[in-house]
Amino acid sequence: MTETAGLALATFLATIGPLDVAAMFAGLTANQTAAEKKSLALRGALIGAGILVAFALIGEILLASLGISLAALRAAGGILLLLIGIDMVFARSSGGTSTTDEEAQEAFSKADISVFPLATPMIAGPGAMGAAILLMANQEGNIAGQAIVIASLLAILLLTFISLLLAAKIQGMMGVTGMHVVTRVMGVLLSALAVQFIFDGIKESGLVGPW
Repeated sequence: MTETAGLALATFLATIGPLDVAAMFAGLTANQTAAEKKSLALRGALIGAGILVAFALIGEILLASLGISLAALRAAGGILLLLIGIDMVFARSSGGTSTTDEEAQEAFSKADISVFPLATPMIAGPGAMGAAILLMANQEGNIAGQAIVIASLLAILLLTFISLLLAAKIQGMMGVTGMHVVTRVMGVLLSALAVQFIFDGIKESGLVGPW
């Protein structure tokens, strides 16, 4: 159970990226009052949580209805997470964990950013959605294991909400370099986890012999 919790926490921490979300939020709400920032942060975190929990609970059923096997999900999810991990190591922005340049420009023209781009794709991005489905699939038939995955997801979402409330202070204290260091370390860990997911998917597919 400890291993399951550690894996889920590390994966969600890397794919949601509370520090990256906080940095973007600080820039988007520079002209907002403290009360407005708190309201936006709360709504964005709750909506993002709803999206990710929904994907965690019904994502595998949805994929099964489309004829997508668990092995294919593991391999494809691993590739997606690996690409995100590589971007994190090189401190590059990608649509997997944050907004694209075009999305950021659109967000600056909006007064309410709680749904877009805060809830999605900043909090509930493709990487986090894929990770939620993949981690739940790994615990198929294990209610306790799936409960740990959901609890880990909620814990990282709570951390993200706290980071949003303290966004300006965190950005000022760590600076760009400090935040990039944390991002790179998490990128290395995420890349290693992603490769393991790919290996598991290939092994389960039966395309190669026993390892």
